[in-house]
Amino acid sequence: MELILIRHGLPERSAETSDPPLSDVGHDQARRVGAALARERIDAVFASTMRRAIQTAEPYAALAGHEIVTHEGIVEFDRDSGSYTPLEVLKAEDYEAWKAFVRGDGDANIKAFQATVVETLEDLIGAHRGKTIAVFCHGGVINVWTAHILGMAPRLFFEPRYASVHRYLCAGSGERNLVSLNDVAHLRDA
Repeated sequence: MELILIRHGLPERSAETSDPPLSDVGHDQARRVGAALARERIDAVFASTMRRAIQTAEPYAALAGHEIVTHEGIVEFDRDSGSYTPLEVLKAEDYEAWKAFVRGDGDANIKAFQATVVETLEDLIGAHRGKTIAVFCHGGVINVWTAHILGMAPRLFFEPRYASVHRYLCAGSGERNLVSLNDVAHLRDA
């Protein structure tokens, strides 16, 4: 089966919530990734319960006639932080804080987070053998899943772009193969 992970579009920065809506740019990114995915045969659509993931999934689901099934097991690890600062903004404003964040220093238990993500995605894979599913989620989810299938320690080792597409082939016998990371061809003329 093919597992397609899609990072949400650019959300608004928020000091009041860790679950902000998409920005205008993020809505445009969601429309673009939705149009790109609409050319493919996808059997089911899942999204994190967070607004930015759901709002990114909506244009594709509307074009393809799919229902979006939300799942708590693919929410971002900082969902309870109370605020949202895009990582590229944190990197520009406080480089030391950004380095600590990507190393996994701080409150988030990256091993427990990875265990939840892996269990959730493996359940979805098992329930959709021979199919293709799209999962609209977060950069942390994509990082820890990719680290898992590559046999790496759980960490944030790369920066998934907003509305980027990541593909994996998942065999019923347990093999997991990375096909592509950070595909943003659908955003090039934006």
